[in-house]
Amino acid sequence: QVQLVESGGGLVQAGGSLRLSCAASGRTFSSYALGWFRQAPGKEREVVATISWGGGTTYYADSVKGRFTISRDNAKNAVYLQMNSLKPEDTAVYYCAAGRKRYGNGSTVSGEYDYWGQGTQVTVSS
Repeated sequence: QVQLVESGGGLVQAGGSLRLSCAASGRTFSSYALGWFRQAPGKEREVVATISWGGGTTYYADSVKGRFTISRDNAKNAVYLQMNSLKPEDTAVYYCAAGRKRYGNGSTVSGEYDYWGQGTQVTVSS
């Protein structure tokens, strides 16, 4: 059974930092792109950042560029999201996801990800 499990969410003050982790089990994802998405109450799920299978290509939403960093450790079958200078508008449930295509560079389209974690809540207070 394939599982993606996020951790590291929580409550933080504006300007603070959090590091999200996502550990995969049941399958090796070293050949697949990985991504972080988020969904705030009343809003659609949106892409935050993606990373290619080899880690050489990354994408960031404009809203997080310069503040968030995505990385992966294929030996640990894990992906991370370092979030700095957090803002109240970053408050959301954050999900990690594994892409469908082998050797993908990462897609901003949630429908192109086959496996999803259960989500971790990030709350940024002002």
